[in-house]
Amino acid sequence: MNRSDFQKLAEIRVQDARILLDAGRFDGAYYLVGYAVECALKACIAKQVKEFDFPDRKIVKDSYVHDLNQLLQLSGVGHLHDEELKKNPAFDDCWAVVKDWKEDSRYTSVPEKTARNMFAAVTDAQNGILTWLMNHW
Repeated sequence: MNRSDFQKLAEIRVQDARILLDAGRFDGAYYLVGYAVECALKACIAKQVKEFDFPDRKIVKDSYVHDLNQLLQLSGVGHLHDEELKKNPAFDDCWAVVKDWKEDSRYTSVPEKTARNMFAAVTDAQNGILTWLMNHW
């Protein structure tokens, strides 16, 4: 997978999550919109790899996770993220919702409100996490 693949996949997963949310399938919507953030962070990581350069082994190994906080630190935009959190309380609120997403959420039941809050925190046109990441991937 390359950067472009991760970018497309992030956008597709948001579309899938919207369909599931509209159909009342909150568990799947929550999982997929979180997965979209994971893909966006991995696109940011891929952006750091220059063509024909041998990638840093630790970054490669550490990137094969589903932990959004760890991926953020590897993404190369962590410092920009921290700056945005400090100056934008609405962005901070969105991150507070998104940061706790876990891959194993696919095995749990999610209330409607949680799924809708997650979707909004990821996709909000002004302060959404994916909206912000798209400016950096």
